[in-house]
Amino acid sequence: MPGNSQRKGAVRKKGKTTPAGSGGRVRRGLEGKGPTPRAEDRPYHKAYRKRGPNEAGKTTGAKPKGRASSRASAGGTATAGADWVIGRNPVLEALQAGLPIRRAYVADGVERDDRLRDILAFAAEHGIPLLQATRPELDRLTGGGVHQGVALQLPAFEYADAEDVLADALDAPEGGLVVACDSITDPRNLGAIIRSAAAFGAHGVIIPERRSAQMTAAAWKTSAGAAARVPVARVTNLNRTLKAYADAGFTVVGLAGEAETDIAGFPGIDGPVLLVVGSEGEGLARLVRENCDVLVTIPIQSAVESLNASVATAIALYEVSRSRA
Repeated sequence: MPGNSQRKGAVRKKGKTTPAGSGGRVRRGLEGKGPTPRAEDRPYHKAYRKRGPNEAGKTTGAKPKGRASSRASAGGTATAGADWVIGRNPVLEALQAGLPIRRAYVADGVERDDRLRDILAFAAEHGIPLLQATRPELDRLTGGGVHQGVALQLPAFEYADAEDVLADALDAPEGGLVVACDSITDPRNLGAIIRSAAAFGAHGVIIPERRSAQMTAAAWKTSAGAAARVPVARVTNLNRTLKAYADAGFTVVGLAGEAETDIAGFPGIDGPVLLVVGSEGEGLARLVRENCDVLVTIPIQSAVESLNASVATAIALYEVSRSRA
């Protein structure tokens, strides 16, 4: 009741004082941690979750000053359109291959070996910030993959426009050369095709939006960085694109094991060429065959049924390059 000094808390007990401050312990504990990452770069921050798809796929071009490290929160998840490289060997190879990096993670208290030291040294030399995360957090971010304490998150791949690839190929003085993939479903095959396209001077690679491998981490890695130099265009209708290239003056050449024309001497090899490669198992689709000006083959021993799609592409590109030289 009012005025009752016997109730709990009514009278402050003697000896109680205002709690003392930290004495600088918190401030000293933060020394050497480097600048705090921006709010939109911290997975636990609401600004990170509000980023749009276009902004989310961007990478920062400028090198940060010092090492920026942060702790990923339990709520952090991989964003749509991004892909992951996990494991010490794959991460080191991805860094050395020059893959674009959106974020790099290292687990707290992870055991160090030569590979991890190389990763840390490479990140320090190239100004790549490493975000810290606990093992459970990194498990959650990578979908439970075997990450060995390190992981890279790649940005969404920026595909080129097929019309821009066509225009660049037509402007080339040595004759345009473009590769189109018909339902190549293995991302490693796609990456190898892009690497061969870069090696033999192709002006671009075209892939369909559906029933085809996309530019994932596996494709990036297999391309050995060539995907950063050769435009990769993604189209909704491959057959429509083949017709557009044919109308622009390209010779549309399809690789088919049963064809009778040798790859080394098909008509139109000196002009703009669109080389079409079929899927690993089924080859070229029926409509794709019908939209090719000529079907060509690579002569092989009868004991071997067929060649891998990326190997066949490399041989065909070499023959086109050799014939033009």
